[in-house]
Amino acid sequence: MLATRIRRWKPVALTTAAVLVGLATPALTATSAAATTTAYDSTYYKSAIGKTGTGLKSALHTIITPQTKLSYSAVWEALKATDQDPNNSNNVKLLYSGISRSKSLNGGDTGDWNREHVWAQSHGDFGTSAGPGTDLHHLRPEDVQVNSIRGNKDFDNGGSSFTNSGGSLTDSNSFEPRDAVKGDVARMILYMAVRYEGDDSWPDLEPNDAVTNGSVPLHGRLSVLKQWNDEDPPDAFEERRNQLIYDTYQKNRNPFIDHPEWVEAIW
Repeated sequence: MLATRIRRWKPVALTTAAVLVGLATPALTATSAAATTTAYDSTYYKSAIGKTGTGLKSALHTIITPQTKLSYSAVWEALKATDQDPNNSNNVKLLYSGISRSKSLNGGDTGDWNREHVWAQSHGDFGTSAGPGTDLHHLRPEDVQVNSIRGNKDFDNGGSSFTNSGGSLTDSNSFEPRDAVKGDVARMILYMAVRYEGDDSWPDLEPNDAVTNGSVPLHGRLSVLKQWNDEDPPDAFEERRNQLIYDTYQKNRNPFIDHPEWVEAIW
């Protein structure tokens, strides 16, 4: 659990520096997403500032929907840049295990890393076609065997360790990432729920509070994801990744990395 890492967000005006350190317990009821001094509030997020609830979700959907779509093969090279180990430019950092592994070891064999869909692709059956199946905001490098152990399980607390877990846990119907990326996972899942609303050729993806979602376009557990977002705020690695995806690849952002308090404002 996250007993030593708990930091909380306020849905009030925060400077970029304050966002990095986290402050008090969030309000129990959703409040308006107040304007902050982040770099994109007066431009990219302008139409979302001041909104809350479904209005905020709708505004963010409109903002982040335009994007450059990658092919599934192009994702390999993109991940080598977005997930580069900050301590070793020859390696990528694996999401759940935390292992630093050579960029050249991408593939499907034991000891390789592959492309993990954090929003399990079977939850909505969108496959690997350009769109949700190739969206870098939820695709991350992971050890082949760890990826298989996660499978299409929903996210929740609890379970047992496994080889190369890095602190992640799993049981029969859920997966708990290691503490350092719990918030990352939450923000990726909730990005997908805002970006893919069923108004294009893809299913309407939504979070719920279950861990038995199977092939329906739902992903859980929302109450736990909200807790993880609160307790594990964005760090420099996650922020750099968001910026690189915006600048170099998809030209859209994950709003919950820029404004983690918007999770509470919507859900």
